[in-house]
Amino acid sequence: MNNEEYKGLMVFAEQREGKIHPVAYELLGKGTEIAQKLNIEVSAVVLGSDLGDEINELFYYGAEKVYSYNHPVLADFDLLNYKHNVARLINEVKPETLLIGATHLGRSLAPRIAAAVNTGLTADCTALEVGDEGNLVQIRPAFSGNILAHIRTTTRPQMATVRYKVMQKLPRDPSRKGEIIEKEPEIIESVLKIVSKESSGGVNIAEADVIVCGGRGVKSSTDFELLQDLADAFGGIVGCTRPIVDDGWMGKEHQVGFSGNTVKPKLYIAVGLSGSPQHLAGMRDSDVIVAINADPSAPIFKLADYGVVGDLYEVVPKLAAEARQRS
Repeated sequence: MNNEEYKGLMVFAEQREGKIHPVAYELLGKGTEIAQKLNIEVSAVVLGSDLGDEINELFYYGAEKVYSYNHPVLADFDLLNYKHNVARLINEVKPETLLIGATHLGRSLAPRIAAAVNTGLTADCTALEVGDEGNLVQIRPAFSGNILAHIRTTTRPQMATVRYKVMQKLPRDPSRKGEIIEKEPEIIESVLKIVSKESSGGVNIAEADVIVCGGRGVKSSTDFELLQDLADAFGGIVGCTRPIVDDGWMGKEHQVGFSGNTVKPKLYIAVGLSGSPQHLAGMRDSDVIVAINADPSAPIFKLADYGVVGDLYEVVPKLAAEARQRS
């Protein structure tokens, strides 16, 4: 493979029900930063049906060129057709780097694209850097978040899936313009069929401005009602650590951490959790972190902006009452 044939950075712009997923804007922000260092172009590829002005949003957030595939079959995620057409585009355009959001969709699509174009893939990255000779350094937690692995890809394109809420999007600028390249999709007969769609219950913890997260210090599943009361007082959502999900006390959609959701709220209240590396990997970029724990040596206090050493069963109700009084 001649790596010199490959140039530019491409972002896969995921869409759901005709709306671009915000992770695409984050990838464009990081992609623009990388492109400026390497003096290369940032493009995006989007597959859907009659997306209209949504395509312009990609320009507003940094794309210089958008490859658009428009077909009714592509309105919903069709794994085989998405993989087939993106792989064809890569072989035609030859971007040096392809970034995909580490969403449920992206995690399913990315390895299939990588296999189709015979390249490597680094999954669930939390940071990207430009290394020697312009190579992309792909950084991801490993061994349950205890270390950060720095990975380079020798094949091209360099492919990575990147977690939502770990990159910074550019400010939206409607004055940004770009080139839309309409591509004719090649539709293949898919063996996959969407039978039905079900809601996950309306919980989208990654978008919450306030999260109250409980750990092993919470003694029973019913005691999470205390955390829910505190979250309600702040207008937030309740989260939890992995052991809580493993015990069946809460659903995985509430889990914060390396194997759960990466979050970046304005306020993160950690209640009765020690602060394992696996958990910290998913919330360390929160604007303000408040820790409540009876153990003064808990690692969470090293990361917290404010710490309360005390019994959560005494502290949480008082904090909720104070929040309501001030609201």
